[in-house]
Amino acid sequence: MLIYKTQTGWELETNGVRKQLPSGGIATHEDLHGWLQQSAATASLVTAASEPLAPIDAQEVWAAGVTYFRSRTARMAESEIAGGGSFYDRVYNAERPELFFKALPHRVVGPGGAVRIRRDSKWNVPEPELVLLISPGGKIQGYTIGNDMSSRDIEGENPLYLPQAKSYDGSCALGPGILVTSEPLSPSTEIRMNILRAGASAFADSTTLAAMKRRPAELVEYLFRETSFPNGCFLLTGTGIIPPDTFTLQSGDAIEIAIDGIGSLRNTVA
Repeated sequence: MLIYKTQTGWELETNGVRKQLPSGGIATHEDLHGWLQQSAATASLVTAASEPLAPIDAQEVWAAGVTYFRSRTARMAESEIAGGGSFYDRVYNAERPELFFKALPHRVVGPGGAVRIRRDSKWNVPEPELVLLISPGGKIQGYTIGNDMSSRDIEGENPLYLPQAKSYDGSCALGPGILVTSEPLSPSTEIRMNILRAGASAFADSTTLAAMKRRPAELVEYLFRETSFPNGCFLLTGTGIIPPDTFTLQSGDAIEIAIDGIGSLRNTVA
């Protein structure tokens, strides 16, 4: 089942049919899959589907880093001159994952919206990621697509600058909908990214969840150890796709991220 947030509320899509869901917090349900099944029986049909918004209500957005080997090598290289290269190798091999705050809802961009690059940065990339929707009780309820916009030169200058490199207006995109399933995603699930510049592909690559070192449940367990989320939360799970060091985003670029079973998230760079 896929759910979408629109101007008229939340909509449920099953077997190609859209239905209007009852009002109420989607993320506060501890059994969202079961609630959707019950709601589908009485929900009214949507005759004209609206364009999806960012599928977020009042949740915080957090992120995990260095969960793929490709991310480890890229971040070691960008911070080597600053003396922080070994930090990321140690995090990749450590028991405790890297977790950091990413965004509040007002900083999140939806499908078709414009993500931003910092004006004080010269080296910027998108990071395509699987995103977990987590209930207040710490249960994974669903999955969506995320873009963790990152300023690599700022983070590379000093690892302590990571909040500035990662968290700013327009630095996070989510959507288009949330896949709600009672089963974990298969490790063979593919993540693909294509960056278009002037209509032509400037960079494209793909990976699978099998390349992620840490399990989603492990990341959730650490995130919820000493932090409560009464509205639930979203957690970006890290990226295995990073453009080469010679690449940086430009205004007008289009970023397309697709994940099997969820759909495709497209944003332009402001």
